[in-house]
Amino acid sequence: MFSRILIANRGEIACRIIRCCKKMGIESVAVFSEADRESLHVRLADAAICIGPPESSRSYLNIPSIISAAEIADVEAIHPGYGFLSENGHFADICRSLDIAFIGPSSEAMAKMSDKAGAREMAKQSGVPSLPGSDGVVETDEEALEIAHTIGYPVIIKATAGGGGRGIRIAHNDVALRSGISQARSEAEAAFGNGGVYIEKFLEEPRHIEIQVLCDEHGNRVHLGERDCTIQRRHQKLLEESPSPVIDKHLRREMGEAALALCEICGYTNAGTVEFLFQDGKFYFMEMNTRIQVEHPVTEMVTGIDLIEEQIRIAAGEQLRFRQKDIKFTGHAIECRINAEDPEMNFAPFPGTVKLYVAPTHPGVRVDSFLYSGYRVPPNYDSMVAKLIVHGENRTDAMAKAGRALEEFMLEGIKSTIPFHRKLLGNVDFVNNNYNINFLDEHFL
Repeated sequence: MFSRILIANRGEIACRIIRCCKKMGIESVAVFSEADRESLHVRLADAAICIGPPESSRSYLNIPSIISAAEIADVEAIHPGYGFLSENGHFADICRSLDIAFIGPSSEAMAKMSDKAGAREMAKQSGVPSLPGSDGVVETDEEALEIAHTIGYPVIIKATAGGGGRGIRIAHNDVALRSGISQARSEAEAAFGNGGVYIEKFLEEPRHIEIQVLCDEHGNRVHLGERDCTIQRRHQKLLEESPSPVIDKHLRREMGEAALALCEICGYTNAGTVEFLFQDGKFYFMEMNTRIQVEHPVTEMVTGIDLIEEQIRIAAGEQLRFRQKDIKFTGHAIECRINAEDPEMNFAPFPGTVKLYVAPTHPGVRVDSFLYSGYRVPPNYDSMVAKLIVHGENRTDAMAKAGRALEEFMLEGIKSTIPFHRKLLGNVDFVNNNYNINFLDEHFL
């Protein structure tokens, strides 16, 4: 097992990893930008090293600075968390070339899954259900039109290197298709340096369901059930739950087996998430995230498995300590993402100084955060500042716990999405499980 790990991240995920290291008896080394000098992860770690100015490009995305910090601290492994360099195969290769373990999959597996058009073809090869669409990247408008006429409108245009909702357009006719391809290519080229796009049939009222997987370096693979991530705004998740209210045990097994088949064909190791669209009782492959997810705590709550610990153990060469038959699902978990945003002003970011921070603490409630009273939330990074996770006997119980916890959550000095989540949990359609991926647009925006 490792004796010292560097966390190449910030905020709540850095705190989460540090706490897991403490549990495992591993020393933790934090890195921080000048804007994060007073951040909680810096205080919690055994050591901390400044890696640059506030701009991400000059700090948390600065590979030479992070590698220098790792060498100074003499660490044996680096955990990238999520975002930043977590899915950067070049970074993973550099780590391993220096005999520093990268706590994540191989760069080869990342490359296979980061090319979304290629990942789609690999999913087909492994027998994972996929939506009708193009075979790889679409080269010309004429090719795109031919595909659209074959599968029928509406279609969705996606950047093969996309992420975060960028490089995506929906087309209901030929004119919109031509325009959408041009726009998606330009946006993808600017954002990712890769203007390649592909086309799929567009589902108008799907649910977003994802499967958590763990794969060790000895050929052992398990899935840990599904998370329902349907509640989204502009392709960004706001609330997740497990299990999904629309997935039964037979579908869970089928989706889990499909996810593991994809892992096998691409030689995947460590933690990952295979994402699907679900509509009319059928599921279709969307993409794979080759890292830990923001919403991983809901899976931990219903399985009792610490995913960060398992990531570290796998990276250290250990075998999984359980098999598929050992995975048990108990109760229901819900996660509310608490963002420093103003829901009344179209969710505009709202950095500033936290005047009062008191998190709910009653049984079945967990809060992952880096806030404290007096902390100044910087404007330089993602707006998520906390995650409220609850576990109940069933969905009704979990929603009631979440509602009570949100009422007790004291966060003053900045605007947050706490009021939004209170309204969401009181919405009749949400309570009655009558919603799809368009829910927020139809009810709240």
